Amino acid sequence: MKSLIENRFGLLVLVLVALLALYGTASATRPGPAAQQPPGPRKVPVASVTAVCPDPAEAQVGVVTPADGGITGPGATTVTAGQKVLGTVDAPGRPWYDEIPAKTGPVTVAATGSSAAGLEAAQTRRETSGGMRGLAGARCAEPAASTWLVGPGPAAAEVTLHLTNADLAPAVVEILVYSGEGPVTGDASGTVTVGPGESRAVNLKELAPSPLVMAVEVRAVSGRVAAAARAVMNGGKGVDWLPPAAPPATSVVVPGVPGGGGKRELLVASPAEADTLVEVRALTPDGTYALKGRELVEVPAGSVATADLSTGIGGQPAALVLTSDSPIVAGVIVTGTGKKPDVAFTAGAPALDLGSVVADNRTGKDKSSRLLLAAPETAGRVSVQVLPRSGEAPEPLQVDIAPARVEEVKLPKTDGAFAVVVLPLPDSGPVYGGRVMDEKLKDGLALTVQPLAAARMWALIPPITESTAVVLP
Repeated sequence: MKSLIENRFGLLVLVLVALLALYGTASATRPGPAAQQPPGPRKVPVASVTAVCPDPAEAQVGVVTPADGGITGPGATTVTAGQKVLGTVDAPGRPWYDEIPAKTGPVTVAATGSSAAGLEAAQTRRETSGGMRGLAGARCAEPAASTWLVGPGPAAAEVTLHLTNADLAPAVVEILVYSGEGPVTGDASGTVTVGPGESRAVNLKELAPSPLVMAVEVRAVSGRVAAAARAVMNGGKGVDWLPPAAPPATSVVVPGVPGGGGKRELLVASPAEADTLVEVRALTPDGTYALKGRELVEVPAGSVATADLSTGIGGQPAALVLTSDSPIVAGVIVTGTGKKPDVAFTAGAPALDLGSVVADNRTGKDKSSRLLLAAPETAGRVSVQVLPRSGEAPEPLQVDIAPARVEEVKLPKTDGAFAVVVLPLPDSGPVYGGRVMDEKLKDGLALTVQPLAAARMWALIPPITESTAVVLP
C-alpha cells in the first residue's frame, strides 16, 4: 500500500513538473508585449448578417445596406428562397426591391464583408382579398435565442407563428404564452423542433385557444430561430405582423403610436412571479400628456394587462414610457377608422444609439410614410438620410427633438420605394422611433407600423487577456 501511494504522488509530481515546463516554454517563446488594449469590449463592424423574411409571397421585399458601414473591400448580399437565388444586391447605398412570387416560402437575406454592416430587409404586402384588408409589413428578423411578441390572442384574431432555422444545426424552441388570466398551459406541446434550413408555421390557437390578448416568448433551448407572427383580426378588421418587442425590462419605451382616430390599446405583460405596478407616461408633440386616470396599470403575475388610451393621447402621435419594479414587455394595438378599419402593431424598442435603417418606405398619390421620433428625457438630434432606388440621394435632414416630446417627420415623395437611415448626432440624448406607412383606400385607411430597431452595424468583442488558466486549472 505504501508503495502504491508513493507511486501516485510520484506521478502527480511528474505531471506538475511537465506542466510547469510547458508554461515556462510558453512564457519564454511568447511574443513581446502588444499595444495596450483599452478596457472593456471593443466595437467592430459587423462582417456577416442573416435576416429572414417570414412569409413574403406576393409581397414586396426591400433590401439595403447603407454606404460607409465601416468595412472596405469586397462584399456580397444574396436573396434566396430555399436553394433558389431571387436576387443579389450590387453595392451598399442602393436599395433592392422585388415582388416575391406566390407560394414562395421564407426568404433569407445573407450579407458578408462590406455589404454586411447595417444590412436591413423588410417585406410589405397590401391585403385586399380573402376577408383580409390592409397593409401588412414586417422587418425581416435575424435568428435569435429569444423573441418576444405582444398582440391579440386567438380569441380575437387568427395568429400564426412563423419559425425559420437559417443555421446548419437543428433548433429546439419552447413557445411560452401569457394571457390576461396568467400563463397558458395545456395538453398541446409548446416545444417545436426546426431542422436546418426548415421553417414551421404554428397556429397559436392550438396552444392557447381562449386569450383575447397575449404575450409570447419563443425561447431557443438549442440553436436559434427567426420568429415572426401574423395576426388576421376577426371580422375583417385588418391584418398585420407583430413586431418583436424589447425583452423584459423595468423601463420600456413604445414608440411609433400614430395619431388620428381609432382605438389605441396598450398591452403590458409581466413574466414575473409577483404582481407589478406600471407607471405609464405619454409623450406627444406638445409634451407629456396627462392620461386622466390611466397613469398606473396593475399587471398580475405572469399575465397581460390592457389599458385603452384612445382618449388619453387625444389622437396625437405618441410614444409611451413605462416604468415598473419588475421587468415587463409592452406593445400597442392600433385600430384605424373607416368602414373596414385596418390594424397595426407597435412594441417596446431600443434607443437608436447605433442608428436604425428602414428598408421599405413608400410615398405618392395615396401613400405616405413618416417617422415618429421621441426623446423621453433629454433633447435628441438625429440625421435622416433617404436612399432612393435610383438617382442621387438628397442631403441628409437634421431633426431636433425637444425633451419629453415626439417629432413627426414626413418623408419626401419619391419615385417608388426607398430606404431611410436614421443616425444619432453628437450630444444627442436617447432617441426612440417608429415608421408609420399608410395608404388611402375606398373604405378606409390601411396602415402598418415598424418600430425602429437598432441597426446591425457593430458587434462588441470581449477583451482578450493573458491568464495562467490556459495552462493550469
